[in-house]
Amino acid sequence: MYALAAPVETELDIKKSRFIGIVTPVTSREAAMRELDALRVRYPNATHYCWVLLCEGASGFDDDGEPGGTAAKPMYNVLMHKGLANVLAVVVRYYGGIKLGAGGLTRAYGQAVSEALKLATLTAVEPTTEPRYRCTFAHEATLRRLAERHSAEVLDAAYDDAVTLRLRLKVRDVAAFEADATEALSGGLVRCD
Repeated sequence: MYALAAPVETELDIKKSRFIGIVTPVTSREAAMRELDALRVRYPNATHYCWVLLCEGASGFDDDGEPGGTAAKPMYNVLMHKGLANVLAVVVRYYGGIKLGAGGLTRAYGQAVSEALKLATLTAVEPTTEPRYRCTFAHEATLRRLAERHSAEVLDAAYDDAVTLRLRLKVRDVAAFEADATEALSGGLVRCD
């Protein structure tokens, strides 16, 4: 799985229509929709703003008035072929007066995203998980230090008669973290999920 290092933009002219392909890294649907709104302002009066979002738990797409399956689907196929995650792809189209037909639209939208990705720097992304761990108040500081040592991010903490920490860590690091934490907390670690 890969992520974009930075946003990239390219432009194609096909039979007098202008296709602006933009791919940008995003971390949430809200961020993606803000980016899409900004593109609508930046490229006013465009005929279509077709988009595909691949984001953990918040994917989506829109053909924005183009015939069904001729815009978002080919864009999605390009992103999936590249193995991308946490990415928003948008193709802004200014209609040039010549109809491209379903095949022509499919090729144009897919090509706009593909050309943008040729200019992009991709970085490998390791899968992460967000387990919750419960321990006594006395062990919280130790658990937090172990999380830091294993490059785990503490996402939130809940307190009642004990402490529950939700962490984000790489899937490949879970077993080592749990072994170290179980030993350091003398068996006082409970995984909650």
